Amino acid sequence: MKIIPLAFDSMGTRSMATFVKSDIRILIDPSVSLAPKRYGLPPHEKEIKRLEMHKRRIERYSEISDIVIVTHYHYDHHSLENPQIYEDKVVLVKNPERDINRSQRLRAERFLSTISEVASSIEFADNRNFIFGDTLIRFSPPSPHGSSARLGYVLEVAISDEKRTFVFTSDIQGAPKKDQISFIIENYPDIVFMDGPMTYMLGYAYSEEDLKNSIENITKVFEETEIKRFVIDHHLLRDLKWEDRIGDLRRKIFTAAEYKGKKNTPLEAMRRELFGKSSDA
Repeated sequence: MKIIPLAFDSMGTRSMATFVKSDIRILIDPSVSLAPKRYGLPPHEKEIKRLEMHKRRIERYSEISDIVIVTHYHYDHHSLENPQIYEDKVVLVKNPERDINRSQRLRAERFLSTISEVASSIEFADNRNFIFGDTLIRFSPPSPHGSSARLGYVLEVAISDEKRTFVFTSDIQGAPKKDQISFIIENYPDIVFMDGPMTYMLGYAYSEEDLKNSIENITKVFEETEIKRFVIDHHLLRDLKWEDRIGDLRRKIFTAAEYKGKKNTPLEAMRRELFGKSSDA
């Protein structure tokens, strides 16, 4: 199995777009976005250029994909901008009618109506298993987008072939809840791609207790599995102080950029610097 991060926050845009190649080719959450405002500033020109580059990359990988997975209906995980991404693909999606908030339900309705015209098939994937050739794709039950369901629900995904298992958590905000981490541990993965704790909103939309629970739960994965690579990215990389926030855990994890052997370029977190603004602006 080969796993390729296509677009992540450590690579410059809001995304967790990932390509997985076993005996089939799978594209997960093929979308990308930018924060409309950060530090009171709009996206910088460098962010916009990176966004376009990542869009093109996702489109290229969609052309060679057999299956597309959409774990939930936030715009950095799904998009209507290019329905051709889903053309002639088996599309496995979060159920739009159950365990979903109003915002995502409305987005899902528009999205599924559009891609139904081009996809070869669409399957609701919640708590289901799918076998394609020698590859097993297992989905979790709907899991809260963080410590509560205020932002809706997402699906975690485990992909296994004859050699390894890969778990993609989607947006669980660092797994502050035990059932979020349970799906990871029970699949006994070799590699995990997790969205990290939402520390850039610490004390506002993400609590110190959430962060404490997240670190404890992530540590359990190392204690209870023989994981070889643990990638933590997305929400966590929107915080310039992210390394300090996770303490000793930093020594055990990679960002998506580091997994690819690249330098971290979290452009959203760097937006003040890109505009030449002082830290108290």
